[in-house]
Amino acid sequence: MGRVIIVEGKTDKQRLLEILAEPVEIVCTHGTLGLDKLEELIVEFSDDEVCVLLDADDAGNKARRLFKQEFPNVRHLYTHRMYREVATTPLNVLVKILEGAYFAVRLPDSEYL
Repeated sequence: MGRVIIVEGKTDKQRLLEILAEPVEIVCTHGTLGLDKLEELIVEFSDDEVCVLLDADDAGNKARRLFKQEFPNVRHLYTHRMYREVATTPLNVLVKILEGAYFAVRLPDSEYL
């Protein structure tokens, strides 16, 4: 059983890779998520621990509702609305979000400045 985080885009994925200190598969929905794509994700990751970390905007909320309806066993992680996007959320805030979900994380040295 692996750990998976589903995000919307490549920049979200890159942002998480900067702080994750454990092997985690990060999957991008590329901003659009239909039932076909969601079904593929359900089949592919049905035996894994799956977290969803989406933007706090209309598209992210729509995708989140779809996940809750079709893939209810995923864990939902939330960025703060004031940052709107995962990619623009400060790394120290993302660290706290991921720590709350029991991921091993590290804050890059540049963030301490």
